[in-house]
Amino acid sequence: MKRRNFIQKTAITGSALSMGGSLAFANNSMQPATKPHNFNLKYAPHLGMFKELAGEDPIDQINFMADQGFTAFEDNGMMKREVSMQTKMGETLAKRGMTMGVFVVDKGGNMANTLAAGKQEHLDIFLDGCKRAVEVAKRVNAKWMTVVPGGYQRNLPIGVQDGNVIEALKRGAEILEPHGLVMVLEPLSDSPDLYLQNSDQTYMICKGVDSPACKILYDIYHLQKTEGHLIHNMDLTWDEIAYIQVGDNPGRKEPTTGEINYKNVFKWIHEKGFDGVLGMEHGNSKSGKAGEQAVIDAYKEVDSFM
Repeated sequence: MKRRNFIQKTAITGSALSMGGSLAFANNSMQPATKPHNFNLKYAPHLGMFKELAGEDPIDQINFMADQGFTAFEDNGMMKREVSMQTKMGETLAKRGMTMGVFVVDKGGNMANTLAAGKQEHLDIFLDGCKRAVEVAKRVNAKWMTVVPGGYQRNLPIGVQDGNVIEALKRGAEILEPHGLVMVLEPLSDSPDLYLQNSDQTYMICKGVDSPACKILYDIYHLQKTEGHLIHNMDLTWDEIAYIQVGDNPGRKEPTTGEINYKNVFKWIHEKGFDGVLGMEHGNSKSGKAGEQAVIDAYKEVDSFM
């Protein structure tokens, strides 16, 4: 073959191969993404839970959550974020059809400015937090916000502390109720110095406040530690439970890593007709991308109760 013909033929063949490769790549890139998993309940991840798989950007993380099939999201620190980021996150959640879960009402920390003390300065800080929370809720289309009343006031009888907390929460409810917002009270297991620690106590407080703007956040991890009997105690307090959070015990990692039979608990919650949010307020038991995928797989496993 003459050299000129050989070069022309080689060029044509190479061009055809290149075009074929390009077409193959284009066809592959047009393939639909993996279909999101269809969960039975509204599980809500938080920022950082999938940062290795999704990247550091909060919006990319929210989109990744939606792509996996999660239909809710929560962010304890939302009130401390820039207004522009709050707005952008709210817009992304709306676009992806995701429900915004809780953020924490900023009153200075779980132990700080306790409402049990009956001090006006503590009440003022709390009410200011409620007012600012209304504006944040509008930006992110939130309904629920976490309230921790604060520390146990040891120089006061428990009945007086109860009365102080109820009166303070009534004032907070007056701010939130006209906007259709709900503060959810979270009993915690972190310290014996916390005022609110059990579901029956929280139930009593909610009955005392007597407002649709004051309900229970039943954190399964914390209440497994302080009282156990999860299904029994949830059933006793069910009419005041508006929000649920998740974490296995011991360790406060994803379901399947501890002692709680989450598949059975979730089945019971589903059978109760619960259509609210279950916040994934726990860490990952393993690091890296494999650990993040393990969290996703764990929720698929414990959600397979149908």
